[in-house]
Amino acid sequence: MARLDVTEVFHGILFPGHLHTQDSLQRALEFPFQDTDILIVSYPKSTTWMQEIVTLISSRGDPHLSHTVPNWTRAPWLEQYYCADFLKASSSGPRVLTSHLPHHLLGPALQASNARLQVIYVSRNPKDVLVSFYHFHKMANFLPEAGSFPEFLDKFLESKHYGSWFDHIKGWTNQAAALNLLHVTYEEMSMDLRGTLDRVSSFLQRPLLEDELNNCVKHCSFSSMKDNKMINYSLVPGEIMDHSKGSFMRTQIGDWKNMFTKEQNQRFDSVFNSKMHDCTLEFVWEEE
Repeated sequence: MARLDVTEVFHGILFPGHLHTQDSLQRALEFPFQDTDILIVSYPKSTTWMQEIVTLISSRGDPHLSHTVPNWTRAPWLEQYYCADFLKASSSGPRVLTSHLPHHLLGPALQASNARLQVIYVSRNPKDVLVSFYHFHKMANFLPEAGSFPEFLDKFLESKHYGSWFDHIKGWTNQAAALNLLHVTYEEMSMDLRGTLDRVSSFLQRPLLEDELNNCVKHCSFSSMKDNKMINYSLVPGEIMDHSKGSFMRTQIGDWKNMFTKEQNQRFDSVFNSKMHDCTLEFVWEEE
C-alpha cells in the first residue's frame, strides 16, 4: 500500500495514509488487549529505543531477534494497517505493541478490555522531538513537505503534526495511577541506559542477571542501534524514505540547540509554560 500523498484525518488528528487507514485507526480504538500485553506509547520520534530495550529484556540480552526481525514486526503500531496480520503471524508469548495514539482515543479500549497489561510511556524533550520530526519529514516521502524550519515550528506549536505533544504527554501521564504505567524519558535512556534497563526490567517483572544486563546495554546503545538495519529503517525502500536526505537515527539529546534561534527558543518556552502550567512532571532534559 503506497498512498504516499494521502493524509487520513481521524478525530481531528492527521495521520499518513501510507501507514494508516480509517479502518486501521478505528480497529485500534476497539483493540482487545490482554493481561500479558506490553504496550509502548509515545508521541512520534520517541519510540524506537524503547522497542529495542523491551525486545532485549524479553530475550534476556540475546540480540538474535533484534538483529533478524525489523522492529515494526517485533512491536507493531496498533493503529497502522499491517498490525493485525503481524500479530496473527507472531509466535506465542507476550505481545509487544506500540502506539502513538493519545490517551483520549486509546484509553477507552484499555478500559473496555479490563486487561491489566503493562504500559510504558516514553516522553522526550519536545524541542528535540520537533527537530527530529522536521528532519524525518524531509526524508519520508509519505509525510507532507517539511517546508522551512520556522514553518514547521509553527505547525508543531499549532498541533498540526499527529496532534498536540502537550496534550499527548499530559493525557497519558495523568492516567498513571489508573493504569499499570511506567513513565520513562528519552533523556534517561541516553544519560543512564543501565539504570533505565534496571527500571524497565523490574517493571516488566523480568529481572536480569549481570551478564544479561551487560548484553542489553551493549546491544541497545545508541551507536549499536544506529548500525542495526533492523532498527535504523535502512530496509525501507528509497521511494518511501529517501535515505540520501538523512538517516533515521541521527542524534540523542540536545540537537534542538543547533536549530533554534534565541527568539524561537523564547517563543517555544512561552508556549510550553502556558500549556504545561498544570503538569506536575519534572523534566531533566540534559546533564547538569
